[in-house]
Amino acid sequence: MADTEGSKDTKDYFLDVPARHDGFYLKGAHQLDWGMRNRLARIFRPASGRTVMLAIDHGYFLGPTSGLERIDQTILPLLQYADALMCTRGILRSTIPASFGNGVVMRSSGGPSTLKELSNERIAVDIDDAVRMNVSAMAVQVFIGGEFETQTVHNMTQLVDMGLRYGIPTLGVTAVGKNLTRDARYLGLATRICAELGAQVVKTYYCAEGFETVTAGCPVPIVMAGGTKLPELDALTMAYNAVNQGAAGVDMGRNIFQSDAPAAMIQAVGKVVHELLKPKQAYDCYLTLKSEQARAGK
Repeated sequence: MADTEGSKDTKDYFLDVPARHDGFYLKGAHQLDWGMRNRLARIFRPASGRTVMLAIDHGYFLGPTSGLERIDQTILPLLQYADALMCTRGILRSTIPASFGNGVVMRSSGGPSTLKELSNERIAVDIDDAVRMNVSAMAVQVFIGGEFETQTVHNMTQLVDMGLRYGIPTLGVTAVGKNLTRDARYLGLATRICAELGAQVVKTYYCAEGFETVTAGCPVPIVMAGGTKLPELDALTMAYNAVNQGAAGVDMGRNIFQSDAPAAMIQAVGKVVHELLKPKQAYDCYLTLKSEQARAGK
């Protein structure tokens, strides 16, 4: 039993101060369980409410993508600059150090390769394994308008249900496939469906016209997908436009790890996302860092 001798009388009740009822800083997340909000806080920086997610999950349907042939050599040096990492459980177990303390978004759907119909996906990860690996979120592709649309929506809702039981958010990824248009009308439809059916975060592509209506019409955070490799200034401009039009950050892969200077590029993206640095200034930052790294032999 604790020794009570010498205990002071309680007195600091702050009777004139109302109890704090702080909300949560992410859109649509204020009523989620504590564990789920805690996991989201590993992905989205509390100071800015945004994220720089590094996507390296391409191999689950593309195989050894250019820049991802040796993840231990090309990606591990970038982890210190990423708020979150999107990867598969195979790469997480085999290659990512357990000392990585930021968010991990685990690709949880899969099935076909590029040799088959991509929309024919299934859930590819058991929720128990996601819990064992302590991931911050699970990602699932949703092919609105695709051949297997209903199946992929069902995949997502199953994952949402499982995630709610264990406090793990679901990231719905709006996959456009080969033949679907990336305009505001389509992206607005796809992102809203994901959010309406329970995804706590949605990843989608940027469109030059009307992207602000896509983010405004989605009641949960939208993360912009990086897409195909662009010149560095163009990628930084796209990221800047996306966050200025309501995106809660970016999930970039090829525009970072296929850059001539990946470490410089991810830092420049971070300047855009978290500090709202203008694209030209961020590009100058990229060139400076690239030059410094070249002199250091990195």
